[in-house]
Amino acid sequence: MKGITVDLNVTRRRAIGTAALAGVGVAVAACSGEQAPTSAEPAPADSAAAPPAATDAPAAGGNALAATADVPVGGGVITEQAVVTQPEAGTYKAFSPVCTHQGCKVKSIDAGKIVCPCHNSQFSIADGSVQGGPAATPLPEVPIKVEGDQILLG
Repeated sequence: MKGITVDLNVTRRRAIGTAALAGVGVAVAACSGEQAPTSAEPAPADSAAAPPAATDAPAAGGNALAATADVPVGGGVITEQAVVTQPEAGTYKAFSPVCTHQGCKVKSIDAGKIVCPCHNSQFSIADGSVQGGPAATPLPEVPIKVEGDQILLG
């Protein structure tokens, strides 16, 4: 090979400079998109900092997740503790709000699906099963009970 020279004399300055550039590359990659799960979120894996699309549950009783009137038929609400859904009138379900793919918090409910913003995993509002995206495991069900007009952990 003509015209190509390779400098095999690696100086300490060059090695440190190369390591510093690699560190900058890692920092840029870390700041460019996804965030790691925080200690406040249960973490198997998909962690978005964006707030949920729905409002958090009422404070009544400490274990109230939502009022029944706040959970639309064919949709749901997302709280810190659970995604509460009403797949059909009068039937309420709840699932973990943490995506099983990489631990991100799910963000919205659209067309009967719970949607994770990190990699677009989608889960059924009826049973938490995977409906699309890279997730391979359904959202775990969260036990709830309906008392009057309140949906409670239970």
